[in-house]
Amino acid sequence: MPSASLTRRVSFSAAHRYSRPDWSDDKNAATFGACAWPNFHGHTYVCDVTVGGPIDEATGFVVDLGVLDGILTRQVKERFDHRNINLDVPEFADGKLVPTGENLARFIFERVERELPKPAKVMRVTVGEDDSLSATYSTE
Repeated sequence: MPSASLTRRVSFSAAHRYSRPDWSDDKNAATFGACAWPNFHGHTYVCDVTVGGPIDEATGFVVDLGVLDGILTRQVKERFDHRNINLDVPEFADGKLVPTGENLARFIFERVERELPKPAKVMRVTVGEDDSLSATYSTE
């Protein structure tokens, strides 16, 4: 069955720190480097969410952009923008997910996928911390 995809970009500014509470400060520093500094650091993230599926005969859409934008507002902007990911997002609290680009991409993928109207599905999510580093999560 023919299908198409589209990508919507959303950005957010947030702080985070890489740390595992079950590790010593020395092990955290050796593993995560400057990302383990105790006072956190921030990024202006760029998040690309690609969804795909059949093109609706009546609308010409894979998914209604208003619906997708609402999902991205709830699952990305409201959750992460101007937040400290470690402190404000429970799933990334100490002892839970380390807020790496890889974990952020997977987390966003799973949350958007849950809300996305079928038959559309999330194909991939890419989260970029800056111009030189991004992480992509997909189930392809």
